Amino acid sequence: MKQKFPLGKLVATPGALKALEEAGQDGFEFLTRHSRGDWGDLEAEDKAENEFAIERHLRIFSAYHLRNDTKIWVITEADRSATTILLPSEY
Repeated sequence: MKQKFPLGKLVATPGALKALEEAGQDGFEFLTRHSRGDWGDLEAEDKAENEFAIERHLRIFSAYHLRNDTKIWVITEADRSATTILLPSEY
């Protein structure tokens, strides 16, 4: 599956990096899913909003659960300058 939009600079918060390490997972797995339009654990309305956001250059948001059930978010800025992996508590 092809990437739907550019990710820009890739950033991860300290909390997200620690959570990924503790779960034994790699952030690139979630960046790939996000960029291909797999929005993870979002409601249908939020997934539709992301599809709308791609065409109109708005912020794109995904949510995923790690193997240890920790939730992470992936957010791409509206101008596509950066994509950040973070914990919801770090928003």
